[in-house]
Amino acid sequence: MSTAPQTTDELYQALQENDRRPYGRTRTVTAEELVDAAEQFAEPVPLVHALLELQEAYTYGSEPRKSPVVFARLLTLFDEQPDVFDERLRHMLFWRFKWVAHALRQLPEIPLASLRQWLTEMRDRYEKADLGLQPYYAQAYQLAAHVGEDTTPAYELWAGRTRTRLSDCEACEICERALYHLTAGDDERALSTWEPVLAGKESCQEEPARSVSHALLPLLRTGRADRARELHLAGYRGCRRNPSMSQEVGRHLEFCALTGNEARGLELLAENRSLFGEVDSPLDLLGFLTGTEVLLQRVELLGHGELPAAGYAGRTWTVAGLRAEVRGRADDLAARFDARNGTTAHTDRRRARLDRAPLLDALELTLRPRSLDDVAPAAPVAAPTARTAAPVAESVPELIARARALDEQGHPDTRACWARLRTLVAARDYTHPDDPAVGPLVRLRADLLADEASRAGDKDEFAVAADLYEEAAGLYDDAGLPGQAALARASALLAAAEVPVEGADATEAKAAALTAAHASIVRLHEGAPGLAPHLEARLLRMRATALGLRLQTSGSQEHVAPVLAEVELLHAFATRHDVAGQVSGALLLRASTYALSGDLPAAVTEIDALLDRLRAHGPAWHLPRTLGLRGRLQLGLQDVQAAHADLTESLRLAAGWPADAVDAARLHGDLAQACMFLGRPDEALRHLTRSAELDLRHGSRTEAFCTYSNAAQLSLDLGRVEDCIALLDSLLAEPDVTAGELDDRLVAQLRLTRARALHAGDDLKAATAEFVALAAESAGWDDDPGSHAMIAAETAVLLGESGDFGRAREAAEQALAAHARDPRYEQLSNCLRELARLQGQQQGPDGLADALAFLADAGRVADEARAAGYEARGRSLDSALAYEHGRVNAYAGAYEDALAALEKALALLGEPGADQDHAGEWAECVRLAGAVEGIYLERPAPALTRLDASVARLTALGHTDETEPLTSLAARLRDEA
Repeated sequence: MSTAPQTTDELYQALQENDRRPYGRTRTVTAEELVDAAEQFAEPVPLVHALLELQEAYTYGSEPRKSPVVFARLLTLFDEQPDVFDERLRHMLFWRFKWVAHALRQLPEIPLASLRQWLTEMRDRYEKADLGLQPYYAQAYQLAAHVGEDTTPAYELWAGRTRTRLSDCEACEICERALYHLTAGDDERALSTWEPVLAGKESCQEEPARSVSHALLPLLRTGRADRARELHLAGYRGCRRNPSMSQEVGRHLEFCALTGNEARGLELLAENRSLFGEVDSPLDLLGFLTGTEVLLQRVELLGHGELPAAGYAGRTWTVAGLRAEVRGRADDLAARFDARNGTTAHTDRRRARLDRAPLLDALELTLRPRSLDDVAPAAPVAAPTARTAAPVAESVPELIARARALDEQGHPDTRACWARLRTLVAARDYTHPDDPAVGPLVRLRADLLADEASRAGDKDEFAVAADLYEEAAGLYDDAGLPGQAALARASALLAAAEVPVEGADATEAKAAALTAAHASIVRLHEGAPGLAPHLEARLLRMRATALGLRLQTSGSQEHVAPVLAEVELLHAFATRHDVAGQVSGALLLRASTYALSGDLPAAVTEIDALLDRLRAHGPAWHLPRTLGLRGRLQLGLQDVQAAHADLTESLRLAAGWPADAVDAARLHGDLAQACMFLGRPDEALRHLTRSAELDLRHGSRTEAFCTYSNAAQLSLDLGRVEDCIALLDSLLAEPDVTAGELDDRLVAQLRLTRARALHAGDDLKAATAEFVALAAESAGWDDDPGSHAMIAAETAVLLGESGDFGRAREAAEQALAAHARDPRYEQLSNCLRELARLQGQQQGPDGLADALAFLADAGRVADEARAAGYEARGRSLDSALAYEHGRVNAYAGAYEDALAALEKALALLGEPGADQDHAGEWAECVRLAGAVEGIYLERPAPALTRLDASVARLTALGHTDETEPLTSLAARLRDEA
């Protein structure tokens, strides 16, 4: 707090503000300060309110040691001044006897006798106050379950009693009954009992998150894996990073460990790292640590004990090191509870969790399934699965010879060999072989630089690639290999020409750069006689590629013939010298050239001939890319079924080669596009996420995040809200995102989609907070005020939904100011009309003036749009505005004004025609006008005349669905006449 409240009104306002904060240290510290402030006032009621707020902060902030102390003060005040406690405060006081019982169970230093004594105190107090004892018996049952006693008698005494006003909520009691059946080994009965909570029919502060965490494993054991997956995604979001729900977090970690999702488990553990230091409840901590240990134990068992893991602050941890630390602490906590309780229940329960075998080998929990190999530092590219790669040679000379031989062929396994050699050469004890066949170390270093340059080029890091190629060329000169040096310099020229150019004349500049690069490569080629055939073929390929890229850049028909001429030179040379890879490369370039020139049928003909050759003569690794190009051509020809077949087959073949060598990421992306055209969005979503993850693994991070952004939006469009949120949570936790290294606008787009998903998932509070933050950030986007206008407009609507119309007006003003610089007519009009509707609906007559002010702004936006010649893609801005005037006035009871506005809307809309959307809008205007006129203005006769005529008109046009609300309203008016 900046300043302490000086009056009771200020204190109550501060308490209300603090109540809106999430539980945690900020809320707790503020609550403590407010208690100090309340003690200055002579009257005790403010102090009672402040103490109640403080106890709540301690309870839900996982500080059980402090909660009973605060309650003791409240109880003393009640005993000394009972009249201070009105009915509401008295109810809260007696309710919180249960909180204290719960807090004492969580503290192993509190003797069991003290726990029983507190329950006796609770019973005596309830009896004296003539309150039902069902809540007392509920606490007695929970203590028996905690200790590990026979719970049957305690359960029957509780569950058989009638609920009272002080009983736990339905959701919490359902959870306790379900856990009783679960402990008895009856999964089906437990799940049946849980169903109202799991289905969202019953909820509270802790539910359904608590029940979901317990139900996950029973769902798996009973064959309901899809339901478990769905509830894991929604339930985890309800408990993550929450100290008072750390046990629930632990159960989600355990669920990941037992379903083949160890990598996701480590990701969630990192997200909840703060819980290691924030959880003050020993019982909650025991549950969290045990779930954590289940995960770490599984990861270590799979051979990944050296992976980094997020653990206690102050040092870095490996999985194995953190597991040992967690095991020691959790064993100690379990022993302390058992010593207090005089049983072995907590040690036994902990051992049972640790001894559980995985329930499923692999359950795909999210749209971003990853293995432990994927999260390892510098994780290698996934190895081929459908093809056995040639074994990597043991000796260095053999490995070097093999790498060069494969490189000469353009074989996909080349990079694995170079990667192995790079590791060997970097070792401090590396000794280069003294072998003429291997050549000097400088040649090997040049080879490795050339490979590194090629990798950089694949990631579009062209400037880096050009520098590395130049460095490699110098080393090849030193090694006495002029042919290799010429090839490296040609590669540098081509890479430099591909460096992106900015500005209005960027296309012309890049085309000119490629023209110059081609000329320079030709001169290099002509100045390097006596080249080996495979080197000369590569130089010819680069000449053709440079001109092909120029055609791609310019799109000019005059650039087609030069490409084809170079392709013919390459094809003739490669055929004459039997360089198989370059023969197929030439044919692929020829097909691509036809495609770029717009002659798609000719391109398909060339591709078909190439496919026949590849199937007969190879190389086999060219097949996936070639089929992929054929699929893209079929998309261009609008033969989507053929495209889908080609792309599916290309991916099947690609599985036999390293993903980067066959551009599997692009194949998945193209197949996603085909699936969307075929109306298979779920299949498209799978391919989008696989495309993105492959790009991410291979270092193309910006492209990967863009694809993931599209996947997130598609999942939201499909109504898969939890999938969308889980995907974005995972992406936003990536190191380069958290470090601010990724493009800020791209990150903002991910956050915006997440905020919209939160809103779609009915988490208005979280969605509003994210929108408010995005609106503040986008206010600084001077180069993109239109985006800020849209974000601020959406923020305003969410604030309006929350009832915070003061801040909603501020956000709307921001949107209007940005709109003035970069108009967004339709979005602003929709926003302002919706704000008016919300304020009218929530505040009635009291909100009419402010609601009409929003509509006045919407009117000015509509005027601007009309003057600019803008046509809305959806509803007409003018008719929609008139309709909203009618609705807002109706909310406020200004029925004559409402009817006049609706008449205007109908006039603007005109008579309905064949268009269904227009007919629907017209019918809604008629319905509301009929309701205002017939019900609120009590003029049923003209209202019925209007409704009957409208029904006849719509029926004649075939809009029968639109007539239903009108006929229903007419029937009501006739019944009430």
